[in-house]
Amino acid sequence: MNILDFAKKKQLQQKITMVTCYDYTSARLLAETAVDCILVGDSAAMTMHGFANTISASVEMMAAHTAAVVRGAPQKMIIGDLPFLSYRQSLAENVAAVKQLMQSGAQAIKLEGAAGNLELIHHLVESGVPMMGHLGLTPQSVHALGGYKVQGKTAATEKKLLEEAKALEQAGCFAVVLECVPHTLASEITAALSIPTIGIGAGNGTDGQVLVWQDLLGLNLDFKPKFVKHFVDAGALIQQGVRDYIHAVNTGAFPDHEHHY
Repeated sequence: MNILDFAKKKQLQQKITMVTCYDYTSARLLAETAVDCILVGDSAAMTMHGFANTISASVEMMAAHTAAVVRGAPQKMIIGDLPFLSYRQSLAENVAAVKQLMQSGAQAIKLEGAAGNLELIHHLVESGVPMMGHLGLTPQSVHALGGYKVQGKTAATEKKLLEEAKALEQAGCFAVVLECVPHTLASEITAALSIPTIGIGAGNGTDGQVLVWQDLLGLNLDFKPKFVKHFVDAGALIQQGVRDYIHAVNTGAFPDHEHHY
């Protein structure tokens, strides 16, 4: 999968599957599936490091996670996420942040929001960097948005999101993530763009879907917003496996003859 395949899939009305992943072992498992692409999201700050939000993510953190995922799934398309404020500085500093993620192995870069970013996106695309946009609930702006809330619920915000999506396309983005917007608006934006939309909490009218690895596997035991579906209860399976290990050690059943030299 590459950026040309995104447009092709939209034209053929074939859904795009994306999973957010942060580490080598998980990436190795994803590499053996038919998932179209992997996003190394700044949600790593929360999922992998335990921070309360994504604001604590740094370029160095994202570069390390990107490199790990690339090593685990070298044949997959890997998209790196620019962290908080890393692209709101001078042009030289913005480009340096992108360069660090690309040299870590990312084949494309995602950033949040349109306002104030369009010139940078155009510059990066002209410089050979495939760019993915992100609209709706943009977690890096959680404080400005007043919390994790559905976006685009009024006529004014609907119009703004549609205009921003078109602006991202015109700036050169090859795809746009739509997060936590009403499904009718997501469908309208999808129909208005020639580039594909990837939804998360945006209904099934988008051109594709993205979920976090830990969320779809049921590994985040205390996190289940409305848009998350656990496709397997892996958290319970892992806990049971550890209980079985503890019991086997305590009873002397492990290691047995099969498992020692």
